Amino acid sequence: MRNLFFAITLLGFMSTANATVIVPNLATTLATSIAQDEEAPEQSASFTQELKKRFIEGGPGFMGIVLICLILGLAIAIERIIFLNLATTNTKKLTEGVEEALSSGGVDAAKEFCRNTKGPVASIFYQGLDRVNEGVESAEKAVVAYGGVQMGQLEKNVSWISLFIALAPMLGFMGTVIGMIQAFDKIEAAGDMQPSLVAGGIKVALLTTVFGLIVAIILQVFYNYIVAKIDSIVNDMEDASITLIDILVAKKK
Repeated sequence: MRNLFFAITLLGFMSTANATVIVPNLATTLATSIAQDEEAPEQSASFTQELKKRFIEGGPGFMGIVLICLILGLAIAIERIIFLNLATTNTKKLTEGVEEALSSGGVDAAKEFCRNTKGPVASIFYQGLDRVNEGVESAEKAVVAYGGVQMGQLEKNVSWISLFIALAPMLGFMGTVIGMIQAFDKIEAAGDMQPSLVAGGIKVALLTTVFGLIVAIILQVFYNYIVAKIDSIVNDMEDASITLIDILVAKKK
């Protein structure tokens, strides 16, 4: 009985000793994690403050115009990306559906199938099927004409993005020239070549140039993606149009 009591007492001391070691370690770990969590917002806040500071130092006039170019360019780019993604159609599935509808229900069934399918390719198919009673040549002319209309809708407002891409660096370079002129004006007014007089104007010049180039780079990435997407849809439109004319010619025979 005494041995059992002694064993229980010994286990109690050992558990207490382990607790005295584990608890401080746990407290230290928690304190370290809390300190890291508190430092993260400070770092993000410092980055935001630094960006705001540099923006103000660059001059609200030119920097504000560059920022407007970025906002408008991104708005148009996002709108075009959404529109182009919605305009993307599985042309193989559409062609098979139109061919099956023509075989089973005739032209009216094929037109109804195209009407219920979204995308420019389905609209082109509908225009061609709507003129098929006038002959295959009339249907082909309708497909070509309406294909040009759809291409114009795909390229709508894309030229504005290219304008902002060219305009943002130009505004940055203009800010550079103005900053250098201000630096030389200060030197002329002081009558002495002091580094402190030149540094302010040069800093403004470099900041406007950097922000203008950053805006142009961002918009250029979106512009290239949009152009590639338009080219892909146009190629699908052309291939599908040729397939439709072949189907109509085979049906007439």
